[in-house]
Amino acid sequence: MMFCPKCKSILLPKPGKGLQCSCGHKQEGVVTLKEHAKIKTAKVEVIEKEININPIVEMDCPKCMHKHAQFFEVQTRAADEPATKFYKCQGCGHTWRDYK
Repeated sequence: MMFCPKCKSILLPKPGKGLQCSCGHKQEGVVTLKEHAKIKTAKVEVIEKEININPIVEMDCPKCMHKHAQFFEVQTRAADEPATKFYKCQGCGHTWRDYK
């Protein structure tokens, strides 16, 4: 990267014209542009079984009346309002919310 001797701005390459600055300064010469990029590979793991990280509480499922459900909270409204509580049935997988 080269800078303009007049205004200290970056000299930009112009094909066939050398380097040129926004202030009008030109620097003659051959401009060679090279592109260099590194490509990173990522590993993707397939999870065959869902891992339960939420606590299990005693709660009756409104769909199948199973007695246990996973419990988690999500802030779905403004920050000064309470979070919404969600439950996911351990029996049928039904998810419902509680606004209390």
